Amino acid sequence: MFDYMIVGAGFAGSVMAERLASVYDKKVLIVEKRNHIGGNAYDHYNEDGILVHKYGPHIFHTNSQDVFDYLSRFTEWRPYMHRVLASVDGQLMPIPINLTTLNQYFGLNLTSFEVEAFLAKLAEKRDAIRTSEDVVLSKVGKELYEKFFRNYTRKQWGLDPSELDATVIARIPVRTNRDDRYFSDKYQVMPKHGYTKMFERMLDHPNIKVMLNTDYHEVKDLIPYREMIFTGPVDEYFDFCFGKLPYRSLKFRHETHSQEKFQEAPVVNFPNEYPYTRCTEFKCLTGQEHPKTSVVYEYPTAEGDPYYPVPRPENQELYRKYEALARETPGVHFVGRLATYKYYNMDQVVAQALTLCTKIIGKRRRELLEMQVEGHA
Repeated sequence: MFDYMIVGAGFAGSVMAERLASVYDKKVLIVEKRNHIGGNAYDHYNEDGILVHKYGPHIFHTNSQDVFDYLSRFTEWRPYMHRVLASVDGQLMPIPINLTTLNQYFGLNLTSFEVEAFLAKLAEKRDAIRTSEDVVLSKVGKELYEKFFRNYTRKQWGLDPSELDATVIARIPVRTNRDDRYFSDKYQVMPKHGYTKMFERMLDHPNIKVMLNTDYHEVKDLIPYREMIFTGPVDEYFDFCFGKLPYRSLKFRHETHSQEKFQEAPVVNFPNEYPYTRCTEFKCLTGQEHPKTSVVYEYPTAEGDPYYPVPRPENQELYRKYEALARETPGVHFVGRLATYKYYNMDQVVAQALTLCTKIIGKRRRELLEMQVEGHA
């Protein structure tokens, strides 16, 4: 008899399994339909021996001391500051937009003291900030919106920014200095030996069993367990009884090239040209030394594995119906991006899983995190 059947071996499921097994001595079975652990963060060495992220680049960044300290138990870290260039009008320019971007695009020589006033002239006043279009126009105006944001968003989401919640583009800052880092979090790192090695250490516990290549529908009535932790799409769990929640998916084209370096930045965005949104060079992320290099192109699509919940008011309204049903379902806990229909970063998923553990175990999060350190596990 397992105490918990956990559906999904990504961040949410793996964190739940590790904490329940090592802190609370629970017997845990993880059921994963793919042939590997790690969810979308899974990485592996390709046939040329280059460490690649199968499902596109995963850059770890967080301001949470709890999350960073927790994951540090399972990996060493490589410091990494992520930088992105956007291909606009035949030039590569830093994104998020900063002082360098503005000077390069407009052919100016502004100083950081002049940027705020310059942007104020470009910005279009909006009475209310409801959509992603409102966010960008109110910050940088129409021209930069069209060149850097609008078409990229259309490709990524299959919707115009005017149809998307403000939170989508609000994640991307506009800077008045030359800071060209994509993120500004306190901790910006990559697992030194890859995400998969981190997950392997996380799940290396005698109380944790993992079944790969298994749909939980096939075993949930055959294997005895007390409670379930579900990390898949919440609408799927309830057989789409209220209708299907919209998700965006991705297709990937991996290439290996017989040269040491392929492009000028770890990631190059293509807002206007080509059907793909971006190209990532993995060695820039991992720090691996290799005479060849491997890249991946991302093609957003409406079909395929669910990756991103689509943040629109009508979708949130539909999700709330499933959320109410989830709350009324005894013995099942829902956690993770797909199960709670939230556009979470990796660190937010870890934090959500740790918080759910505190509810199940009945301890505060810091107390839960300290138990193993103090030898109570």
